[in-house]
Amino acid sequence: MEDLKFFALIVDDEAPMRQLVRIYLSNVGITVVEADSGKSALSLLEEEKVHLIVLDLMMPGMDGLQVAEVVKEKYPSMPILMLTARGTMDDKITGFAMGADDYLVKPFDGRELVARVQALLRRSYPASSGLYFPAIELTIDVEARNVLVAETSIPLTQIEFDILQLLAEHPKRTFPREEMLERVWGIDYFGDTRTVDSHIKNIREKFRHAGISQDPIQTVWGIGYKFEVEGS
Repeated sequence: MEDLKFFALIVDDEAPMRQLVRIYLSNVGITVVEADSGKSALSLLEEEKVHLIVLDLMMPGMDGLQVAEVVKEKYPSMPILMLTARGTMDDKITGFAMGADDYLVKPFDGRELVARVQALLRRSYPASSGLYFPAIELTIDVEARNVLVAETSIPLTQIEFDILQLLAEHPKRTFPREEMLERVWGIDYFGDTRTVDSHIKNIREKFRHAGISQDPIQTVWGIGYKFEVEGS
């Protein structure tokens, strides 16, 4: 987990609580963005890179349960830690039913908050050498050579995985087809550059079949391809 840079969204209508959570998480290297309402949180999720949400239950307007329900509909694998001043079993059961992955009762010890957040991150992003793009829920586990869209595993061939890894590790950089041939197939390969196009087509088709929200592999006409995700 140490090789990944994590971003947490804190959602609470009370500024002192947001500041407190920010301090605890920042101290362990987690970058924090804040929202003071449920609607603001949902808007930020469309714009910011987020790996985990720390969500207050009791908020005016759109409460934490409503936010959690919408988040899980759009981002099923997004971990949510619910904060609340109410700790009854009924409250917890309702929170879990709406999509909370863990539950912490206020007032809480900062060490427990950090421990629970780190545990959620380890469970949700187990690949220490992984790449994660939350805007499209794409996880590339480099070590295990596995690709997930949300919770769906994508069966890429060895060459397809190597192409995706090359592009994803250098987002927004354009790779000419000739360079991709050399780096993926090897310097001694003398195949046609259309081989690259064929494999890109297969990757895109598998992504579409898995229901990915946008195609991260973009064609740069006359040159090659680049990896770019809106909202990342």
